[in-house]
Amino acid sequence: MLIDLDQQATQAAFGELVGIAQPSVSTLMTEGKLPSAGTLRELLLAYCQRLRDQAAGRMGENTTLDLVQERAALAREQREGQAIKNAVARREYAPIGLLSDVLALASSAVVDRFDQLEGAMRKACPDLPDEAKTTVQQVIASARNEWIRSTSTLVTDTVDAMTDDEDQEDETP
Repeated sequence: MLIDLDQQATQAAFGELVGIAQPSVSTLMTEGKLPSAGTLRELLLAYCQRLRDQAAGRMGENTTLDLVQERAALAREQREGQAIKNAVARREYAPIGLLSDVLALASSAVVDRFDQLEGAMRKACPDLPDEAKTTVQQVIASARNEWIRSTSTLVTDTVDAMTDDEDQEDETP
């Protein structure tokens, strides 16, 4: 059977030519993946080009992902992962969660000792005037609060700086 490729195409005729159902042809045309009109030759060429692009990974069926971009992103992730492993091996890196837990434990230990100070002062210095005890407690409370505030600020600033550095590296081609 000879087919005249220069005849005006119908969806059914094109579907029969390439082996897909007419509704599939209609969907491809509606989505702009094939021209909505043309000869069998034009539709066939467009369909073949689309298949070549798909096979080469230059287009995704339901996404706008680009194979080259995806490979570059994977390479970047692998590079960053290796850099983290190297930093851990050199003991230059620890997960933020771990550092936060360690800092919280250290803070808790210090606060517990500060809370024991009042009882220890009563035992060691029973004759110490209440004004002196209050002054010592206020200085300790102020120091504890400043330590917590400055530690929190330091952690936040450091994490922000790390994030800014990573953002700048990502923007650099």
